[in-house]
Amino acid sequence: MLKNLGIGTGRRKTAVARVYIREGEGKITVNGKEVTQYFPQGEHVMMVRQPLAVTASENKFDILINVQGGGSHGQAGACRHGLARALCQIEQAHYASLRSNGYLTRDPRMVERKKYGQAGARRRFQFSKR
Repeated sequence: MLKNLGIGTGRRKTAVARVYIREGEGKITVNGKEVTQYFPQGEHVMMVRQPLAVTASENKFDILINVQGGGSHGQAGACRHGLARALCQIEQAHYASLRSNGYLTRDPRMVERKKYGQAGARRRFQFSKR
């Protein structure tokens, strides 16, 4: 029976990530795949691993992440947010370093909704004088 040491929910844009931290040697699994396989771009893999680097716990835990919604960048941001929250749950001393790096703040930027009578959120239809 695997015991979760910490659980965190991360959100970014429309992506939601559930992060489970367990005893292990540093393996990160995202939706049943290795993190480098799920996020082929190195930038996204680096983004997911940032909270581990700040807290110096890269090879201490195995991390299981279930993420859904949004695109790859939003999902990577959600994973980072959830991982930071889960690490705080395990060790309260990590809170200050994670907070100062901005990993515990949920990024509020979302896509603005489309308005009626317009082509998009801000774009109007072409104006015709006559």
